[in-house]
Amino acid sequence: MSEKNPEYDFKWCPGCGDFGVRRALEQAVARRLVEAEEPIEQTVVVAGIGCSGNLVHLLEGDQPFGIHGLHGRTLPVAFGVKTGRPDLNVVVVAGDGDFLSIGMEHIAPQAQRNLNVCAVVMDNGVYGLTKGQSSPTSELGMITSSTPFGKAEEGLNPLRLYLTVGVSHIASALSSKIKDMANMIYDAMEYPGFAVVHVQSPCTEYNDTYKILKGEPRKGIPGRAWDIPDDHDPSSIDAAASLLERDGIPLGLVFQAEPQPTMNQRLIDLKTKAKALTTEQMVASYGV
Repeated sequence: MSEKNPEYDFKWCPGCGDFGVRRALEQAVARRLVEAEEPIEQTVVVAGIGCSGNLVHLLEGDQPFGIHGLHGRTLPVAFGVKTGRPDLNVVVVAGDGDFLSIGMEHIAPQAQRNLNVCAVVMDNGVYGLTKGQSSPTSELGMITSSTPFGKAEEGLNPLRLYLTVGVSHIASALSSKIKDMANMIYDAMEYPGFAVVHVQSPCTEYNDTYKILKGEPRKGIPGRAWDIPDDHDPSSIDAAASLLERDGIPLGLVFQAEPQPTMNQRLIDLKTKAKALTTEQMVASYGV
C-alpha cells in the first residue's frame, strides 16, 4: 500500500535497481523544471506493465502527470500525448520485458517519425514481476522458471537494435550510478528527437547481475560494464557501431544524431500545405 494509492500494493524488492532509476529520473525532472522554468504538470510519465511500470506510482516529491498504460504500448500512448500536446515533456518508463518484446514493433516507427520523447528502459534480463521468466535480453542458455533447461534464443542486444532502427539519441547507464544516469536522462529529455536511455537495472530476486556488471576490482576481476572512452565520437554512427562490437556493456552516450525535424514539426509543415475545407465541401467530396 502507499499513501497515494491505498487500494493497490506497489513495491519493489530490496536492492532493486529500479530504485536508482527512480532517483535519477526525479533529479533529472527537478533540474529541468528549474532550467526550463516550467511547472511539474508540464511533464508526463507514461509507464508500461511490469516492475518498471510501478515507477509512475512510486515517484516522490512533486508529481508529474502519470499514465500507467498497457503492456508494451508505452510508445503509442506517448505518441498520442505528444501529438495532442507537443508542448509537454513526455517521458516513457518501461522494462525489457514489455519494451523489447511485445513493444518492440513500436520502436522503429517512432524512430522513423523522430518522436520527441525520452524513453528510459530498465533492463534486468527477466520478467521480474511475474516471477522471473526469461525476457528478450536474457542470455542464451539461461535457466529461468520458463526455461528450466536453458533459454534457446540468443539474448537481444538492445543498443544495437536502437542504432539499427534509427533512434536519434542512445545512452547506456547502470542503475547504481545515479548521478551519471540523471545527467543522461536530462540530456535525453532536452534532445529534440527520439531518445532512449537504456539502463542495466539488476533484479536482486531473479537475476542479480550487480557483481557481474561492476566486477570486483580488489580481486582483479573486471566488470562487464565499462565507461565509454573520452575520445569516442557519438555523432558518428560508424563509431557507435564499432563501439557496440566490443564485449560487455558500454556506459555513456553511444550515439547522438544531428537534430532533424521532429514528428510535431513535420505535422506543422504538412498542415501548412493542406487546404482547409468547409463542412459543405467535405460533405460534397463524399458524393452525398
